[in-house]
Amino acid sequence: MGIAPTADAIEAHARGVIARLPAEFRAHLGDVVLLVEEEADAETLAALGLEHPLELTGLYHGQPIGAKSAFDSGALPDRIHLYRQAILAEWCETDVRLDDLVAHVTIHEIGHHFGLSDDDMHTLEEAVADGAC
Repeated sequence: MGIAPTADAIEAHARGVIARLPAEFRAHLGDVVLLVEEEADAETLAALGLEHPLELTGLYHGQPIGAKSAFDSGALPDRIHLYRQAILAEWCETDVRLDDLVAHVTIHEIGHHFGLSDDDMHTLEEAVADGAC
């Protein structure tokens, strides 16, 4: 397993994943804020019906691109939250490599930004992993 990476290391890996996305996806991510936090706060967990912060590895806050309108001006920017402690816990509990896990969570949350189905998210994840982008 190795040494637990810092939030900065997880962010750097997530940004590397984003850089490998197809250009048509990257073009629509410029205003999305990527945040790596230790864990989800109590308010976020309560809103999702979760009891423990290790249950949530990532979260997208915002409106999917297809649901946006000109009337949304003044709203907070869309945000992708990655939760370091939950990612590390899942890393320790599974045989998944950490870089694969961070890629999975990052792409899953990006998928919510685009309104993708789970199947589409998996296809995108495979394309990034294969370097096909």
